[in-house]
Amino acid sequence: MLLQYFLKNRVEIGSLQQLTPILIAVIFSFFLFRYSKKNLNRKEQEGVLHSLAIFISLTVISFHIYKISQGGYSLQTDLPLYLCSLLGLIIPVFSFYKRNWMYEILLFWIIAGTTQAIITPDIHNGFPSFEFFRYWVVHLGLVVVILYATIVLNFKPTIKSVLKSFLALQVYVVFMVVVNFVLDANYFYLNKKPESASLLDYFGEWPLYIVVAQLILVPFFIVIYFGFNLIQKRLN
Repeated sequence: MLLQYFLKNRVEIGSLQQLTPILIAVIFSFFLFRYSKKNLNRKEQEGVLHSLAIFISLTVISFHIYKISQGGYSLQTDLPLYLCSLLGLIIPVFSFYKRNWMYEILLFWIIAGTTQAIITPDIHNGFPSFEFFRYWVVHLGLVVVILYATIVLNFKPTIKSVLKSFLALQVYVVFMVVVNFVLDANYFYLNKKPESASLLDYFGEWPLYIVVAQLILVPFFIVIYFGFNLIQKRLN
């Protein structure tokens, strides 16, 4: 009965279904980073990063294959085009090539995007549904990957990274506008706010919340930059 309740209900903010995965990710990251720094050489550390990224990507792919197999897959709502799902697919490209410009863009996209997703989860079906595991593996996994690249592999953002990431995000937004128009969809919530509670609820109605979100992105990215800059200084 309890499992049926979780499966049929959204994950609530502040519930064990939200807090438990976060705690597990924090503990996992602490021990993984510590072990990697002390016991692995550079090549092995890069292998761990790539393995984590591939696992996230395979989780996204498996979830969509599963949804297609269940029937009713919709191009309007189910494509992996929301920012975090898209990042989950492409993160192995970064972990394979390990280009600094990729890190600069992904750092701010991941931290800004997953922050809102982790604080206000949009999960229709709770534990132990595939959706539940996919959501947390992708959102928390992306954070683990980018922190691993920063703390273990010593990737560093610069103040110019803020502008690079912001401009790259505008390209993504334009692409999503075109996709939404063609499919009559709402990817990246450009036409309508998500059903679940989110930070966008405090930014007004459409299209005001889009404008407000854009205006606060650069200051938010700068805060992220100084936060990661502080992490790097304490590690060195």
